[in-house]
Amino acid sequence: MEEKKEILLTQEGYQKLEDELEILKTVRRREVADRIKVAISFGDISENAEYDEAKNEQAQVEERIIKLESMIRRAVIIDESKIDSNIVTIGSIVKVNDMDFEEEVEYTIVGSAEADPYEGKISNESPVGKALLGRTIGDVVDVQVPDGIAKFEILEIRR
Repeated sequence: MEEKKEILLTQEGYQKLEDELEILKTVRRREVADRIKVAISFGDISENAEYDEAKNEQAQVEERIIKLESMIRRAVIIDESKIDSNIVTIGSIVKVNDMDFEEEVEYTIVGSAEADPYEGKISNESPVGKALLGRTIGDVVDVQVPDGIAKFEILEIRR
């Protein structure tokens, strides 16, 4: 198991993992256990689809609990008060001008475990995240993306 690699998280990302773990341990485990009990009450479990489904769900819940516990153990919380707003680092909120589409986009640079492109949170390990790290306002970066090369001008950095 890959226990070595630290996981970089903002305080918000760490709290989300803690909250999900708590729900899985207290609510989801109980729900699945109840479903298993009901399925067993139907009788013969050898050909009981409800039982099989509930046991599969139980395995998924337990697997996610183990994964979350491992992530939390390896978590390194980014001290957002120490983020320099003059340079892009993990935890920075970066407003860029996507020069190909002539539009402004805002990204929050986070660790890979916290990345969620739909919320504008991109991983420090993603092509765009890597290209922005260490840069300053006014820099233009070229990023290799699946469609070719994208150009971004950094307009603003904040935390």
